[in-house]
Amino acid sequence: MTTEDVKTAPSVEELEHEGDVAADFIEELLDIADIDGDLNLDVRQGRAYVSVEAEGDGLSVLSEPDTVQALQELTRLAVQSRTGSFSRLILDIGGSRDTRRRQLEQLVDAAVAKLDEGATQASLPSMSSYERKLVHDIVSERGLTSESYGDGADRHTVISRG
Repeated sequence: MTTEDVKTAPSVEELEHEGDVAADFIEELLDIADIDGDLNLDVRQGRAYVSVEAEGDGLSVLSEPDTVQALQELTRLAVQSRTGSFSRLILDIGGSRDTRRRQLEQLVDAAVAKLDEGATQASLPSMSSYERKLVHDIVSERGLTSESYGDGADRHTVISRG
């Protein structure tokens, strides 16, 4: 393997630029939809994070998990088109990421209950790489082990006592 084959992690400056491009794209979408929202940008764990917040329930139509996932993919494509680089940015709309984490915690709790009932392992449904990462973190916090199996859209997490 040559040094050209090794992908380097984007710099903070590159991630900040990615966040700016993403924010411009999201702002245009919000304008088209006539939805008010405040955008916040952050860089964490090697990713650009863009969050959209608003007073009241103005973002409720956009904060459903499937909608957030679709908007995140569109935003990633817009960033990639503009920068020429693959984007791993995370989009949060109206606290959707915290809501999804709570849902994933409930899935993990149900899987742990199966383990407590004698199962040797418990499989979770297929989910995105970001969601699997959250699941691995939650499982680790509970003192258990987890591994991902499958390819593409079928990739899922299996939890065990280790």
